[in-house]
Amino acid sequence: MFKESLQGIVDSTDGGLAGVVMDFEGIPLEVYTRNEGPFDMEVVGAEVSVVVKAIQRTTQMLEAGETKEVAFKSEKLTTLIRVINEGYFMAVTMTPDGNMGRARYLMRVCAPKLKKELEL
Repeated sequence: MFKESLQGIVDSTDGGLAGVVMDFEGIPLEVYTRNEGPFDMEVVGAEVSVVVKAIQRTTQMLEAGETKEVAFKSEKLTTLIRVINEGYFMAVTMTPDGNMGRARYLMRVCAPKLKKELEL
């Protein structure tokens, strides 16, 4: 289920390169890379997990509620992270001109399905 979900999001997003479902300790449950992307998505996901945990601590300190989504753009890549539940998140990486709105939508729709699957 995880691989199909990631593949659907990445392949349906213009500029989509790769996706990962990972726990907050940096252990990947599933990785999908379109056309053997130029980076190791497991390593990217492990590094991103540290950033997302720091953001979660900050939103708690600010009493801003739960972190739902984090995005960051660099010169060559855009990465969008969606928190699935307290233990897992998914991340999708795309080209800077990729369709971030489409990826956000697909991730938002997919997250409840993945959450349900993780609870089994």
